[in-house]
Parts: sequence; C-alpha cells; structure tokens
Amino acid sequence: MPRPPRIQASGATYHVSANSTFGRMLFAENDDRRWFEYRLDDVVRRCDWSCLSHCLLGTHYHLVVTTPEPNLAAGMQRLNSMHAQAFNDSHGQFGGLMRNRYHTKLVETEAHLLEVIRYVALNPVRAGLCVRPADWRWSSYAGSIGWASPAPFLDLERLLKLFSSDPAVARSRLRAFVEDGLPPSVSPMSGV
Repeated sequence: MPRPPRIQASGATYHVSANSTFGRMLFAENDDRRWFEYRLDDVVRRCDWSCLSHCLLGTHYHLVVTTPEPNLAAGMQRLNSMHAQAFNDSHGQFGGLMRNRYHTKLVETEAHLLEVIRYVALNPVRAGLCVRPADWRWSSYAGSIGWASPAPFLDLERLLKLFSSDPAVARSRLRAFVEDGLPPSVSPMSGV
C-alpha cells in the first residue's frame, strides 16, 4: 500500500528529523558531517529554504526549516539520497541508510518555534555528547550565539530577530533561553 503524500505548504516551518536504519551511523566520522553540511547548504539554496537550526548526531539529525514553496519533500529526498549514496560509497556499504521516511512536525506558533530551536540545540547535551550545547561542533547553535562562524545556510538574521532587533542582545537572549532548558545537574558555566 503506498504511503499517503505529505502535506506541504508555502511558508510553512517544520521541525524535521531523520534516523538511520537499525542504529547504523549516519555520520561515522567528521568528514561525513562536513559533506552532509555541504549538501544541506546546496539543498537550502536550491529550494530557497530558511534554515533556523540544525544538529547532526551519530544516528540521526534535526533541522528547523521554513519552505517558501511547498517543496520540503523534494528537498529532503535530495538531501537524504545524496548523503546515503555518498556515505555508502565512502564506507564500502550498500543498502538503505535512512529508516523509513524523515519525520516532520509543523511549527505553528512562535512559542513552539522557540521550543523547537531549544530542543535541537540541547540534543547533543541530552545524548551525553557534550556538557554545553555550544561545545557541539555539528550544530548551528555555537554560530547562532557568536561563539563560532555560523553555517552558510543558517538564516541567522531571521533567527536572531526572534529574540531582538539588536544582534548582540538577541544572541544573549538566545543563549539564556537555550541554557534555561539545561538539565538541573548541568551548569551553563561548566567548562567556561
């Protein structure tokens, strides 16, 4: 039985995630992550998406994107198939890399958008990969708060305007908002 088509809309914002099959690594090494970000940049530009956040882990990834046209499915198909083919070629593997289809949640309010941005930024902390979200190299968060160069595909201006029209104030508010979601056992100042 065929899958039902995805509902897509112009100007919609989505929290997108994709998982590997059977716990396989989507990113076995840093080169895999670098190439994925390169491909993500290509898809964001081709599809004219606004990317507000991303985070790459071992077996899955998260994106927060707005699609001016109803082209999420086409962009995700391109991104995931390019990554799977390159990953399999690079690591001498074959077969499906992604588990089923990617998952999407429509983000309908600004409050929901802010929570999704925080959730994506804190994902590597929850996974035990780092103590502070800004320490995870494979996330847009450090670039968003000015601790690293932002990814070229990140719509930093739009993201920061959610917090303030002044970029310095916005970065500070974004950081405070994200760190307010840290588990109680983790101090935002850990490792500083």
